[in-house]
Amino acid sequence: MANLGEMFGAGASETFMGLPACEDLAQLDAGIALIGADCATPYESVGAYCAGGPAAIRAGGAAYAANLLHMNFDLGGPVFPGGIDAVDAGNLTLDPADAEANRRKIARAVGHVLDRGAVPVLLGGDDSVPIPMLEAFGGRNRDFTILQIDAHIDWRDEVGGERQGLSSTMRRASEMRHVSRIVQVGQRGIGSARMADVAAARQWGVEFVPAREIAREGILRAASLIPEGAEVIVCLDLDALDPSVMPAVIGRTAGGLGYWDTVELISAVAGRARIAGFDMVEFMPARDIDGQGALVAAQLLAAVLGIIARQGKA
Repeated sequence: MANLGEMFGAGASETFMGLPACEDLAQLDAGIALIGADCATPYESVGAYCAGGPAAIRAGGAAYAANLLHMNFDLGGPVFPGGIDAVDAGNLTLDPADAEANRRKIARAVGHVLDRGAVPVLLGGDDSVPIPMLEAFGGRNRDFTILQIDAHIDWRDEVGGERQGLSSTMRRASEMRHVSRIVQVGQRGIGSARMADVAAARQWGVEFVPAREIAREGILRAASLIPEGAEVIVCLDLDALDPSVMPAVIGRTAGGLGYWDTVELISAVAGRARIAGFDMVEFMPARDIDGQGALVAAQLLAAVLGIIARQGKA
């Protein structure tokens, strides 16, 4: 029996959906660059539990390789309406035992993309991966707004003495001089945040839009919190999605966002601001069920690539 990819005419590819490969980001000649990072600063207690996440997301899109110019009904046209304008730079070579070197490599790779005037799209990896990505946006004479979509707020100052781990991502972001605003969407259930962490985030100026509000009122207020014309970095932790849609995460919590909540929010933000960077993290292959999570992540990534590709071209 022919598989789905054969039915759609797809060919084998090691890149996401057959995107052109890029071996040297310093010579990048495209508007978007995908970079895989299996880990950055793992906690000793769990290690690099999302290693293999970028590869699994690419595999989730394998059935659609060579179909980038086909109709995508999530976007109303092909992913890249003006021709393919993205590359896949593959995975960085990282070592769970050398977090400092990992962070340098991630920041350097993202910096190369930004130096070329392109949009970095980082695939992870646990939620410590965005910290060096966000640092790479510094020193560019611009302020950035962060839109974090996540079940958790990641405002712990440290966990077991580690200040660069996945529970501290937004706390570290708040300390970066180039970050002027943080909007966090999708919080729910009980996580690692203490009451003091929530208070610290609010005192800094974070705007929270919990998942319950999204369920009740939709995404309009969340999108409206992004200033018109802002430069936005979207940080998507896949556990923001409901586990019925996205099982491949370490912390499954009921009541999360749906696929369309997420796509509509990112699309609405792109309609009022510019997405300058994007990360998709916390994909845990060992927790996936029948490849469902990988398929959803790949479909969502394709939609985001299309939204970014359409910026300023309406």
